[in-house]
Order: sequence, then C-alpha cells, then structure tokens
Amino acid sequence: MEVEQQEQSNTWDGYVDWKKKPAIKGKHGGMLAASFVLVVEVMENLAYLANASNLVLYLINHMHFSPSKAANHVTNFMGTAFLLALLGGFLSDAFFTTYHIYLLSALVEFLGLVVLTIQARSSSLKPPECDLARATIPCQEVQGAKAAMLFLGLYLAALGVGGIKGCLPSHGAEQFDDDTIKGRKQRSTFFNYFVVCLAIGALIAVTFVVWIEENKGWEWGFGISTITILMSIPVFLAGSRFYRNKIPSGSPLTTIFKVLIGAVLNNCTSRSPSNAIASMSLSSPTDIDQQKPVTKDIEHTETPSSSLKFLNKAAINKPAYDFLQCTVKQVEDVKIVLRVLPIFGCTIMLNCCLAQLSTFSVQQASTMDTKIGSLKVPAASLPVFPVVFIIVLGPIYDHIIIPFARKATKSETGVTHLQRIGIGLLLSIMAMAVAALVEIKRKRVVSRTVLHPNEPLPITFLWIAFQYLFLGSADLFTLAGLMEFFFTEAPTNMRSLATSLSFASLAMGYYLSTAIVSIVNSATGTSGHHGWLAGANLNQYHLERFYWLMCGLSALNFLHYMFWANRYKYQSRGARG
Repeated sequence: MEVEQQEQSNTWDGYVDWKKKPAIKGKHGGMLAASFVLVVEVMENLAYLANASNLVLYLINHMHFSPSKAANHVTNFMGTAFLLALLGGFLSDAFFTTYHIYLLSALVEFLGLVVLTIQARSSSLKPPECDLARATIPCQEVQGAKAAMLFLGLYLAALGVGGIKGCLPSHGAEQFDDDTIKGRKQRSTFFNYFVVCLAIGALIAVTFVVWIEENKGWEWGFGISTITILMSIPVFLAGSRFYRNKIPSGSPLTTIFKVLIGAVLNNCTSRSPSNAIASMSLSSPTDIDQQKPVTKDIEHTETPSSSLKFLNKAAINKPAYDFLQCTVKQVEDVKIVLRVLPIFGCTIMLNCCLAQLSTFSVQQASTMDTKIGSLKVPAASLPVFPVVFIIVLGPIYDHIIIPFARKATKSETGVTHLQRIGIGLLLSIMAMAVAALVEIKRKRVVSRTVLHPNEPLPITFLWIAFQYLFLGSADLFTLAGLMEFFFTEAPTNMRSLATSLSFASLAMGYYLSTAIVSIVNSATGTSGHHGWLAGANLNQYHLERFYWLMCGLSALNFLHYMFWANRYKYQSRGARG
C-alpha cells in the first residue's frame, strides 16, 4: 500500500506519457522535453515562411495576379493558417493530446507542400509564361483546374500549419510545473525562446530558401519546405519518452456555450436573483472539486469573480433545462475566457500592421536597388532584419532585462504580460509612421527618375529595413507576452485553445488587412481615378497615405488597449508582476 501511494505522489496528476501511462516527476517534462519542441519549431516555421514570405512574388510572376490581388491572396492564406490554430487548440483540449495533433498536422502540411511542389515543377500546371514589360505575350491569370490545384496545395498547407500553431506552443509549455516558481520561470523562458526559434526558422527561410527560389526555381523552394516538415516528425518523435501529455478533458466550447446559453435562459425565466451564485471564492471546495452545481443561496459580495454577474445564473439550483445545469467551476472558467477576449481583440490591429511585411513591403523592396556591394539580395529576404533583431534581443531580454526588472520590481515576472503587449503595440505605431516616411522618400525618387523596363530605382532597399525592425521588435514583445498571458490565465482544460488565440489574432490581423485594402480602394476610387492601392504599378499607388491611416488606427487601438489593460485583474500567480 505504501509503495502504491509513493508511486501516485511521484506522478503528474492529469498527465500521461506517450504510452498513455501516468507521467512521472523527474522523468517526464522539464526543459529537456521542451527543447525538442523548440527545435521542431525552427523546422516548422522554416517550412511555412520559406514560401509565405515570398509567396506574393510567386503569385504575381508565375500565376499572373495583380499586386493588390496577390497581396490579398497572401493575407487570406496566412490568415486562414493562423485562424485554423483555433481548431488545433480545440482538438488538443477536447479529444486528442497535443502530441497527436502535431503528428497529424505535420502530415497534412506535408501533403499540401507536395501538391505545390508538383505544380511549381511542371509548366503545364501553371499559366503560360508572359513578358509583362514588353507585352509581347499577354499575361493571363491562373484559372480553372490550375487555380484549383494552387489553392488546394495552399490551404492543405494552411490546415497543417494551423494545427501545429494550435498545439505546439502549449505542448512545450505543458512540460513545466505550475506550482513552483522555478517551473513558472522556465515556462516564461520557453515562450521567449519559442519566439526566438520562430525567428531562427524565418531567418533560414528568408535567406537560404528564398535565394534558392529566386535562382534555382520555386520547385526547389517548395521541395525544401516539403523535406523540412517531413524531417520535423522524427525529431519530434525523438522526444517522446521525455514528454508529459495533458489528458484531454472534453470540449471547452461545449462548456462555454452551455454556460452562456444557461445564463441567458435562466436570467429570462428566474425571478429570484438569490438563487444564483455570486462569489466563486465563497463556494465550498467540495462543490468545485466534485464538479457539482451550487446547492445553497449565496449573498452577492464584491470579489474578483463578482464581475460578469449575469453568468452566475448559469449555476442556479433549478435551471430552465436540466441539461444546462452548470458547476461553479464551469461558470468561473467561462468568466476567465471572457475577461481575456478584449485583450485578444486589441492585438488584432498590430497583426494587421505585421501583414504588410509579407505584402506591400516586399513589393516596395522589389522596385528598389537590392544590391549590397556585389551581392544582389532578393526582396523577399527583407525579413532578415527583424528576425536577426529578435534572435539577438530575445536572449538579452530573458537573461539580462528580465532578471534586472525582477530585482527592481521585486516581482516574479519583472515585466507583466500586459506591459509586454503594450510595448509591442507602441512599437507598431512607430513602425507605420516610419513606413509612411520611407514610402514618401521612395516616391520622390520615382518622380525624378526615368526608368527603363525592369530597372530598379536608384535607392537602396535598406530604407525598408527600418519598418521591419520596428515591427519585428513589436512581434517579439507582443507574441511572446500574448502566448504566455493566454496560457497562464486560461483554465487548465482550455489552455491549448486559449494559447491558439495568439495565432488567431494574427489571422484576424491578416483578414483585417485584406478588408482595409478593399475598403480603401472603394472609398478612394472614382470614375476617373484608381483607388490608393489599385492597379498593376506600385509606383502609382498612394501607399504612404495607407500607412498613415494604419498609424492612426494603431494609435486609436492603443488607447482602446489601455482602457482594458488597466481594468484587468490577473488570475494566475505567475502573471501578477
């Protein structure tokens, strides 16, 4: 009996190993297990960004889309990939472990990249080649079965990417012990280095792989991505004996909808407000632990959980329908989710700004002189500037800035999650202002230069690097802070879904970018003139006005964020600062 009790106390409650046996303390989890996740993230992001960063030029030059339509296709593709992270997170929490979701998602992305590689390899699967500069052969946009093949490959890849983004960060974060300061600090370090690994993968993608695409052909670029995502699977499997995997606890969405619908119906049918719970802190531990509804009336008191009081009616003794009866814990979990949603909404605008790195910024650089000495740099390699900055700044932030901040503030985190997110939002405002000023300078060069076909402007593309540096810094602060914020604040049974909100914010940002471009063109186009961002010639765009608009919207968004951040009350110990 003593041996059995000792074995139970030495296991992680709610976690299993890859053989579905109880995970053991000291054997499963920890930084070693998380290290495999970090290596896999380098490979996964390399495979994704190798094509996404340069995709706008592939769609223009080989699929013959106009610049604005190509930009919209790229933002839709990237937006869909990040939005599908919610699906990956949901499945990880509800039915499968993050371990299994990664393996399945990697295989789906592999299949999508195989389709894209085959199409890029065969000229018969692409529209006929044309000479846009000389107009000797008219350019025809990809259509029919060829277009279907293109979008099939893209969105299979997007489905795989989404699944990976939805499970991999939480899989790594689950390796650390919530109940110790050491575990929470290690988890914070993991999220910082997760973003650094994103940047390392991006660095290889936008230098080596983009150079291959530009000089050897797109079939080589897609092929490298295909091989890389395939090789990530055995690397991930190599860490199997070290992982601790959280046991799925049922659909979190079912709980959310059950509480919301129950609260609405019970508020409409119940006349006695005293029948609802008022304070989670006054509920008995037995009620919460045993997942039973409240069985006695409780007076309303001012406590952190007294916000969103209308949800309290979801846990009354006699609900409108028996199947809508909820526990105290379920109501409190849904309250936590609703409290973080305004923070999520405030980060969408920043990611709308980040969308420009893969679209208009690449197109700007493609019109400029991309030589550094005798080396000709592909325009799509511009993201090298922010990713190098992230790779350098990430370790400095984690090993120098944070320890100093902890001593200065005498808090566990040093800088709170919401403060990190706020710094990122400020940097995005500065980035859009810098982008507008650089575009003004580029347009001045256009106005006084007589260009021959395919001749670059006599201005170095390094000017574009400034907006990349600001946006790269914003991404480091916001993405790492946002992932850790969602993971630490979310209920245990909703962590994968909550963490995937970080990437869903990216998705909404890309979709918002597409919507803003369309709205701007509709609002600024007249019968005699194109809109600010319409036409085939980027030099005729009013891109600087668009960037000023983005700057203004970002400033308003920051004020909106401050409103919610100042009112937010942290749930977890490790996030209070």
